[in-house]
Amino acid sequence: MRIIADLHLHSKYSRATSGNSDLEGLSEWAQIKGIGLLGSADFTHPKWLGELKKKLKDEGEGIFSYKNTKFMLTTEVSNIFYRKDVNKKVHNLLFAPSLEVVGQICEGLKRFGKLEEDGRPMLNLDIIEMMEILHGISREVYVIPAHAWTPWFGVFGSKSGFDSLEEAFGKYAKDIFALETGLSSDPAMNWMLSSLDRITLISNSDCHSPQKLGREANVFELEKLSYKAVMDAIKTRKGFVKTYEFYPEEGKYHWDGHRDCKVCLSPEASMKIGDMCPVCKKKMTIGVLHRVELLADRKEGFVPPHSVPFTRLIPLMEIIASVRDAGVGTKGVQEEYFKLVNYFGNEFAALEAPEENLVLASDKVLAKAIVNAREGRVYWKPGYDGVFGEMRWEKPKEDPKSQKSLMDF
Repeated sequence: MRIIADLHLHSKYSRATSGNSDLEGLSEWAQIKGIGLLGSADFTHPKWLGELKKKLKDEGEGIFSYKNTKFMLTTEVSNIFYRKDVNKKVHNLLFAPSLEVVGQICEGLKRFGKLEEDGRPMLNLDIIEMMEILHGISREVYVIPAHAWTPWFGVFGSKSGFDSLEEAFGKYAKDIFALETGLSSDPAMNWMLSSLDRITLISNSDCHSPQKLGREANVFELEKLSYKAVMDAIKTRKGFVKTYEFYPEEGKYHWDGHRDCKVCLSPEASMKIGDMCPVCKKKMTIGVLHRVELLADRKEGFVPPHSVPFTRLIPLMEIIASVRDAGVGTKGVQEEYFKLVNYFGNEFAALEAPEENLVLASDKVLAKAIVNAREGRVYWKPGYDGVFGEMRWEKPKEDPKSQKSLMDF
């Protein structure tokens, strides 16, 4: 059984999240996208957990369903704590095998933060202490660092992270077998660190609205769908086919910069001026690429043995909007999107369809654009300091900083 899985998302109970991020909306858009397995999201929030218990059908072995979509119990937590008088902020994904275990997790974490305030709760809890609590509940509870390179909340982030998993998790580092690359990095960047060779790289949307589901995702080939089968596939990489990746240049923390001053610089250019904003002379936000290069002990292009391959994709609605020079939410773009989705069955099928089939469903211009997007024939104005990158079909002559993206692995 081949299944596309998006295991990190958020419900309507998380801050800055769409009201449509309920089980109905998530399930509907999972079918539109072609996603067969979703993370439940936000299981520490009392109201959301109540909805999960009421509406999800227990399929057994840690898998639940709502209509035609399967779910696994996952959530994200924000650990905010001091280590050696330095403030650390790290987001982590938690995976649980049952609702009973989820109840025990909530009971164990509630004294460190107000679980009812946010679907992604802020916990005044060192990640090492959290690992001790979770291990005391069940060894089938797993922790995976979320968007590991994000400046403020990634385990390797430039603002409040660590330089290694060993430094971050101490004696529990051996129990961390995977990390989430995040939108501003991809597996190729992570392969530059030999210390991560033992770590499986997963990718998820971290979406705050159901329409954004699957902008990053994982593809598994499993004999049977179960919590254990999914976690074993991540641990061993057996049955882990590939990940779908955002172009990291589109991620909003890829390059260095200062949003207020509209300054965006490559790591090399930033280092030459001491990482200080040339406009206001304040420290810039050090982006993901810069941080990776600081910790890397390999050159870009190295592919470790037994690594999980990946494919870079651009969401179909973004491609259509760009080609038609119209907004993503416009009627014409929406109509064309659903025409393609209906023709191929789902968005992922459309994005990976042969060019000759795409022509039959649309026209030569859009068909070529979809092929160019997946084969790396696009250019980017990289994202920085909270600003998403901008895609371009041709290299702008006036912008020497634009760069062509690498082709898919």
